[in-house]
Amino acid sequence: MAELNFHPSIYQEIQEAYSWYEQQAAGLGGDFIRELEAAYESIRSLPETWPKFGKRTRRFLLTKFPYAVVYKPSTSACLVVAVMHQSRRPGYWLHRS
Repeated sequence: MAELNFHPSIYQEIQEAYSWYEQQAAGLGGDFIRELEAAYESIRSLPETWPKFGKRTRRFLLTKFPYAVVYKPSTSACLVVAVMHQSRRPGYWLHRS
């Protein structure tokens, strides 16, 4: 099972999405976090499964929310570089390594 490491900006992205969903309906932010955690487990278990998204990254699409986890797999770990909304600011994360 691959280790997951996170770019420091991930935490703010997740907090903003969580807060927005909680404002829409109580508990919806928690649903978002649970789906995100399931995505992390899937990536950790089978990091090469999801389609390439650029030269060195892959993308895992969430099913219930319009977000994707963008990560860079390597032999020993995966670096999660973005938890991105699929319709906003495409490519904002490209400078992250």
